[in-house]
Amino acid sequence: MVLDEKNPVIIQGGMGIGVSAWPLARAVARSGQLGVVSGTVLDVVLARRLQMGDPGGHVRHALAEFPITSMADNILDRYFVPGGKLADTPFLPVPMLSERPTRMQSELLVAANFVEVMLAKEGHDGLVGINYLEKVQIPTLPSLYGAMMAGVDYVLMGAGIPAAIPGMLDRMSEGEAVELSLRVTGADRNQATTLRFDPAEFTGGFTPWLTRPRFLPIIASSTLAQMLVRKSNGQVDGFIIEGSTAGGHNAPPRGKTRLNGLGEPVYGQRDVVDLAVIRDLGLPFWLAGSYGSPEQVQDALATGAAGVQVGTAFAFCEESGISAEIKERVVQGCRAGELTVFTDPLASPTGFPFKVLGLEDTLSEEEVYEARHRTCDLGFLREGYRREDGTIGWRCPAEPEAAYLRKGGLREETIGRKCICNGLLATIGLGQVRMDGQQESPVVTSGNDVNSILRYLKEQDANSYSAGDVVDCLLQLSKV
Repeated sequence: MVLDEKNPVIIQGGMGIGVSAWPLARAVARSGQLGVVSGTVLDVVLARRLQMGDPGGHVRHALAEFPITSMADNILDRYFVPGGKLADTPFLPVPMLSERPTRMQSELLVAANFVEVMLAKEGHDGLVGINYLEKVQIPTLPSLYGAMMAGVDYVLMGAGIPAAIPGMLDRMSEGEAVELSLRVTGADRNQATTLRFDPAEFTGGFTPWLTRPRFLPIIASSTLAQMLVRKSNGQVDGFIIEGSTAGGHNAPPRGKTRLNGLGEPVYGQRDVVDLAVIRDLGLPFWLAGSYGSPEQVQDALATGAAGVQVGTAFAFCEESGISAEIKERVVQGCRAGELTVFTDPLASPTGFPFKVLGLEDTLSEEEVYEARHRTCDLGFLREGYRREDGTIGWRCPAEPEAAYLRKGGLREETIGRKCICNGLLATIGLGQVRMDGQQESPVVTSGNDVNSILRYLKEQDANSYSAGDVVDCLLQLSKV
């Protein structure tokens, strides 16, 4: 099999929050494949890393390279705690975003994305991408700009229809202002709201020369691929085609949702992507969802794919952001055959099915989650809604039920919802400590093939493996 030297065979999944952090993306990029950082909630991640004392000094090193020194200094003055905060001290909150981010919020978003990409790209000439959720709109524009300032090579985006993003990458690379239409529930055509970002205004006239990254939407249907090629406002450079066995958020089944005996959405033939249609578009594509073996990589290449996107295998490797204790428990759980993955149709406030890995003391254990006081203090998955007075309000079905109902939400929308934002931060060791001493419990997401990670262990009794081990395993049948 002769591989296409222009495209990576392996795209490391952009797993958020902070699972696909810069150490993992750097390790994969150094191996000659596409390393990807997660762009989700990076402002909070950066602020909390600084409050933990910035072990190793990596964040401060990257901020020292940020082109606008005054912004970097402001962030350090506000969040850096020498030696790290006390374990029982809550993190200083990062103000929740709304349709008009403050100057401070925009600076933190730009700098956080710059830091993550810069650290991932440092010390090698490999490729680095960044992954965003289209569903999370408010941070998108400043986040893209920060990533581009650091020279990101690829932008990946799923959980929605990102038709507006390619043109924004074009305009940002020229230093032009960009706008993004904001979805607001209950608004009519005469009440359109736009998010705006002007590089010249942000930098005070200093607009660095930027390279336009390649754009890869993450999709689950050939129809969406065709639509994006025809109607996007700029160039689409390829596709990642994600199946329902992939971890994190999944696209809902097409048609009316049916549940199996476990309460999971049932996917059928209508959800299988027509690869012939994809091939006819003439763009490179990668297959995702249970492609974590060398044989599956070869199967993907045989279909005409440029390669595969792999998440779960990298999620539990040494360089990932998941806490070491959780990773070791996952390896041991795989050995014992005790792990289960549940596709929860209700957990995520986005309304998308969300995979939860069954581990004790994680949000997959309903009794643990029910003991949590409903708190929405990060707000990345909130939806905007139009109030009676015409202004925009914000609500999340995982917030306190009474508050959600006061804002016009429906009670049935709160059933089974979980605070994904706080749970995922706990998974990477950055969970909030509440004033009553309660600590956020982690939520661990994984693809269906989690038990296959044992294949990456070099020795039978090993408890860990590296990103390089994953790449070597996946490519062992491929010859350039």
